[in-house]
Amino acid sequence: MNDVVLWRRLVAEFLGSAFLAAVVIGSGIAAQRLSPGNAGLQLFENAAATAAGLFAIILMFGAVSGAHLNPVVSFVDATFGGLSWRDAGAYLPAQVAGCIGGAIVANLMFSRAAVSISTKHRATPAHFLSEVVATVGLLLVIFALARTGRTRSAPAAVGAYIGAAYFFTSSTSFANPAITVGRMFSDSFAGIAPSSVPSFIVAQVLGGVVAIGVIKVLYPGINRAEAADIIVPHLRGPSDPETNLGAVPAHDTQQRETL
Repeated sequence: MNDVVLWRRLVAEFLGSAFLAAVVIGSGIAAQRLSPGNAGLQLFENAAATAAGLFAIILMFGAVSGAHLNPVVSFVDATFGGLSWRDAGAYLPAQVAGCIGGAIVANLMFSRAAVSISTKHRATPAHFLSEVVATVGLLLVIFALARTGRTRSAPAAVGAYIGAAYFFTSSTSFANPAITVGRMFSDSFAGIAPSSVPSFIVAQVLGGVVAIGVIKVLYPGINRAEAADIIVPHLRGPSDPETNLGAVPAHDTQQRETL
């Protein structure tokens, strides 16, 4: 493999993040129009579309980049040796740019201004705690599946968790700094005011730090090869830790060779 693999993975992270933002924001706008005045139904429609869309997006892009779509996921993965710090740093701008681009596309698909800064304030202590909890839970789902060899279930499990977390957290579970920034660019049901963004990002980073500790307690034997296969097995580059670990898992050999 050569550096073109990283280039392909960055394209996958950008496009996957763009689709994620388009699904989250687009379904939020649609929910407002389809169910005016009914916040509960709007949230259900937004959550259902996001859960289903996330499942499909992971299947679309996971084999190339792992479909992290989330800087916290990438940097926690780097902490466990599954992704190089260089590549985690490269993933971050691709993820953020993708989410901003997806927000713009979502606005345009509904004949709105390409950029409309959200006025929806969300920064409260309850929202902060919710984002910590949502992020910890997301990372536990991802790493538990990797540690126990059930990564094939990850697309459904991640989608299901995020869909559920829309309802059991007061913040509606952003759990992702990139999508938090992207949602700032749409003044819609799924938006977030710029003044609330720093609080959400700090909570998400804190959630990532807490998750590292919890994962080490619950799964002390997690190794670099297992961490390298979150969320689903995917292409490697020369800088990735797993490149020097030896054999590729048998269930994944044919898939990688075809890519």
